[in-house]
Amino acid sequence: MDGSAFWWILGAITLATAFGAAWMLLRVVKARRALLDAGVPVRDKALFWAAVLYTVSPVDLLPDPVYLDDIGLLMLALRALHTAAQGAGREKPG
Repeated sequence: MDGSAFWWILGAITLATAFGAAWMLLRVVKARRALLDAGVPVRDKALFWAAVLYTVSPVDLLPDPVYLDDIGLLMLALRALHTAAQGAGREKPG
């Protein structure tokens, strides 16, 4: 593999993970309506804001070209909000 192919592959992986992180961030922001409900615990609201701040923060566990930590935290926040909304009876299962 020559040097240019390596950079193309690295660029494609970086771009794919950036789009994945952006997609997850949009899903978390769309889920904010659950935060407006009084039945959602403060812990889940705090997790939502922590996930958003961590995603846009320049400080990461992994270097910025690798967005796996951002995606993982956003997925955790989405799951927590979904579970809290179901537990509060705000969202239909399925």
